[in-house]
Amino acid sequence: MPPALDWKNLTRGGILFGKKRFYKSGNRLIMVACVIRGAKYWFAWRIEAMMRNELCWCGSGKKYKKCHADFDERLSEMKFDFMRGQVRPPKKLINNAEDIAKVRASGVVNDGTLDLMAELVRPGIDTESLDAAAAEYIRSHGGIPACLHYEGYPKNVCISINDVVCHGIPSKQTILKEGDIVNIDITTILDGYYADASRMFIVGGHTTPEAEKLVRVTRECMERGIEAARPWHFLGDIGAACGAHARENGYSVVTALGGHGVGKDFHLEPFVPHTGKKDTGMLLVPGMILTVEPMINAGKSAVVTDRKDGWTVRTKDKTLSAQWEKTILITETGTEVLSS
Repeated sequence: MPPALDWKNLTRGGILFGKKRFYKSGNRLIMVACVIRGAKYWFAWRIEAMMRNELCWCGSGKKYKKCHADFDERLSEMKFDFMRGQVRPPKKLINNAEDIAKVRASGVVNDGTLDLMAELVRPGIDTESLDAAAAEYIRSHGGIPACLHYEGYPKNVCISINDVVCHGIPSKQTILKEGDIVNIDITTILDGYYADASRMFIVGGHTTPEAEKLVRVTRECMERGIEAARPWHFLGDIGAACGAHARENGYSVVTALGGHGVGKDFHLEPFVPHTGKKDTGMLLVPGMILTVEPMINAGKSAVVTDRKDGWTVRTKDKTLSAQWEKTILITETGTEVLSS
């Protein structure tokens, strides 16, 4: 209960806190201090009560007390170990129900595009044709290919083959061959919201046992990372889970690149590493949207970027690389996949 001020008896030094009255008539300074302190608590309580009836900061249109009041209280009670890099998430990263619904809708188009790629990938097709088909599908469903012209990127999607880790540029001269392992990475903008995902494809359905294992284990790394992404746990849990599984299978994790926040823009905080330690980094809370996209190399983790095109990233030792990616939402109980 907030302190109530007995305005009627202030001149006699009477101050009412709850049901108790304190008299300090012999010491006016003490009385004034008590009045000021009581007034401070009373006005603070009134301001808090007013704020709880204001619209919530998340933009949901709901009253704060019926939206994020309990969330903020729980967050304020948490203790962070700054020596472990534990930090609170900025409020701008927490999406409301409308934001989430729009990312989910963008994810439907994005997933449909990847489904189309699964139908088209075959020996003999050039990657330019795949790029054009993806762009046509996205636009026909009201979306925009996010990669096109992003920081100068020249195509609609990224198609990375064998030793290409990511950001492979589609070309008429790049022809898929039987046994190639291919990553197709697609990001869609729909109604201003982004969804990002990638899948691996084995051209012709068959490849070497070594390549098949790499593709399978990389997907398992992603799945374990998603399982580790739990509300009120830390970002480092994702990387710890991904990295441990990769190392157990004799692979390395690319550390120069990683996942990211997504939704209202293409790349948002936080950077999502796919190796690391549990209980480190940013706190994961309901409403955050991010990608889990481990890049796993059969050899060493070092990568190089093509000097000619400025985009294509390859393994430095020319060994195979694989990547899977999903956009996920942190929920009250776990995660929801928004694009895969």
